Amino acid sequence: MWVPSKRTLFRIHGWIGVRLGVLFFIVCFSGTLATLSSEMDWLVNSAIRATPQTTLASKNTIVANLQQALPGSTPEFWLSAREPYLCDIIYVVLPNGNRTYAFANPYTGIIQGTANLTIQRYLRDLHYYLFVPFQIGHFAVLTFSFLLFFSLLTALLFYKKWYRKLFELKGGKGKLVLFRSLHRVAGLWTIPFLLLFSITGIWYFLERTDTAAISTTANPPSPTLAQPLLDSVDLINLPWRLDYDRAADSARAHIPGLAIREISFPDRSDAPLYLTGQSDVPLVRNRANRVYLHPQTYAVIGLQRADDLPLVTWLNDIADPLHFGNFGGLPTKIVWFLAGLAICGLILTGLYIFTKRNLTRKPDKSTNSWMYLNGLVVVVLLGFMFYTLVERYRAPWPVLLFIGGAWSVIALMGWYVFVYRMKRRLPCVGSNRLQKASRA
Repeated sequence: MWVPSKRTLFRIHGWIGVRLGVLFFIVCFSGTLATLSSEMDWLVNSAIRATPQTTLASKNTIVANLQQALPGSTPEFWLSAREPYLCDIIYVVLPNGNRTYAFANPYTGIIQGTANLTIQRYLRDLHYYLFVPFQIGHFAVLTFSFLLFFSLLTALLFYKKWYRKLFELKGGKGKLVLFRSLHRVAGLWTIPFLLLFSITGIWYFLERTDTAAISTTANPPSPTLAQPLLDSVDLINLPWRLDYDRAADSARAHIPGLAIREISFPDRSDAPLYLTGQSDVPLVRNRANRVYLHPQTYAVIGLQRADDLPLVTWLNDIADPLHFGNFGGLPTKIVWFLAGLAICGLILTGLYIFTKRNLTRKPDKSTNSWMYLNGLVVVVLLGFMFYTLVERYRAPWPVLLFIGGAWSVIALMGWYVFVYRMKRRLPCVGSNRLQKASRA
């Protein structure tokens, strides 16, 4: 049986981290920020903030206020806030065909404002598919789950007795030795999260490709009405005429204690009213509980309970909470955020170590080619991103300028650290001290 040498494992580890380092960082950093994206919205947008109260407003009252605030529009989707300090977000199609997000206070029922784009939506889209269409972006992101797993595996295999080095942080021997030490220690402490993120990402890949019928099993088709009862005009006006409080009562009669988190409105004449939410079953996403209601009689025509899931469906429904860490509220999200920052630090320190070590060696043309390819891909990514922000989200110019400025700052910081500062020190690389550090 062939066993790769330590040198081979190290080269595989380095190839993943260096050749794909820029894109790897974007995927990891966007996912890290997405963990606290709702809280970022809370910080910058007062319209999305809510003061927790003991009772919730009637859903019918919220819809009536929405119709008054946005006449002529059509609701598409209702996302209730998981956190008590946030407003519900209702996706609305305006008379001109554009989509906007309405922020409904769940305690007062007041529509506090609207926005075409939120931080949460931007970061989730960036992490989900990099704004690259045709499934290319989705699979590019999911491929990094395999690479993250292989990077961890190769590191554990070539770094012998790693479990003894959890607190071994070396200092006083130059920056290169310090960053190598930080890279190792951070990698060791984030092993559980590296495994978690890579395994759930691989599961997403298997679900999207429907490997072993995972997607088919975990996402059964929605039931349909036996007899379509609505014409196209009624379908457009239907969301305004529904009794949401009655629908909620009907859903709770079949799933006691159900906290309704999502409402999908019928988009076809034979489609039901679709509700999902949280029950007393922990660690599952909203879709683990599904209730399909007749939009006129509110009779249940389809039901899925979180406490009665087959294994594949249960695994599918715990992937999101585990991946983003939102199952325990703000405390777990902060832990996941810090773990994500540490993993981003792994990528940056790895790039720094590689760049620093290679200052004393013959330039690697293949590495330069990969860096240029990374840069080209990022430029294409940005092109698709701004096109989507303008065409789909109708993002205003101040938002576009802010996003463009943020990307520019990140790019300039990367250039300053990995190009400008490195080249400035290039004449000194022949010193004995640096040569010894590079061999350490």
